[in-house]
Amino acid sequence: MQIYDVLIVGAGPCGLAVGIEAAKAGLSHLILEKGSITESIRRYPKRMRFFSTAENIEIGGIPFPISDVKANRSEALQYYRKVSAYYHLNFQLFTEVSHVEKKDDFFEVYTLQGVTYYAKKVVIATGYFDFPRHLGISGEDLAHVSHYYDEPFLYSFSKVVIVGAANSAVEAALELYRHDVDVTIVHRGEDFRPTVKYWLVPDVKNRVKEGKIKTRFNSLTKAIENKRVLIENTTTGQEEWLEADFVLMLVGYVPDASLLERCGVELQQPSLVPVYDSTTYETNVPGLYLCGTVVAGIHTEKVFIENGRDHAAAIVDHIAGREIRKVKELIDRI
Repeated sequence: MQIYDVLIVGAGPCGLAVGIEAAKAGLSHLILEKGSITESIRRYPKRMRFFSTAENIEIGGIPFPISDVKANRSEALQYYRKVSAYYHLNFQLFTEVSHVEKKDDFFEVYTLQGVTYYAKKVVIATGYFDFPRHLGISGEDLAHVSHYYDEPFLYSFSKVVIVGAANSAVEAALELYRHDVDVTIVHRGEDFRPTVKYWLVPDVKNRVKEGKIKTRFNSLTKAIENKRVLIENTTTGQEEWLEADFVLMLVGYVPDASLLERCGVELQQPSLVPVYDSTTYETNVPGLYLCGTVVAGIHTEKVFIENGRDHAAAIVDHIAGREIRKVKELIDRI
């Protein structure tokens, strides 16, 4: 039975960053990932460009050289693959973790594939993109409804209702409009979300002003049926049916709270923010750490690659006892 020093759940950028720090510290490691490497980025819209500059999504001290300031999806996928190969990261891909159990001095990590792995420490870096936020309305799981958007060509010459008004919704609306799609955005707020990328705001607002993208602000989505969507204006209480060949529910995502609970991590309600040490990222389960967006609960907008990647060094420092050594060195100097 091999017992790894560190087992990492999730091979996104933050999970990779933990693997790199473990490798640099001379710790044996294994990264378990239920999909491919950086699976969430692979599933991004095909022509997506990152909000952060390339240098802010680098990991492992390896430069991310591109011609533009911001990387696109393909460039990021290539970069993270190359960095993983450079550090000889140890993966077991297409392996989904069901739960983790703490024994006396190690963890047993169980997978849906029936294989159990063993480690002294475990880091959960599962992100959030696999778990779209649901509104709990009828018709939300119909075949023509999707919580993800990849490219416009499926929707050309059709009517699409987009629920949501943040970055994903705005980018999808603009791209769909430019590919002969009749687009209507439905949002409960009175305007687009203030977090929308600054360069998208004038574009989308001008398209709305021209009537090329339709909006229904101050509106709740009440039900979805074949070929139509029921909305209600929160100001007037008036209901309206919108024609829709397709519906894109782009209202955000949440972390895998059930996995955390199955691993013994306590969650605060209703935010689902886990209990953890903000310095070491160790949870209420000794030896079990969190890295990346998973620490933010439902507030996924607070942690990105550029600040989530920094968790990795703090975690491995704690695992390797570096903080203890630093304190000892300070005491010795005094």
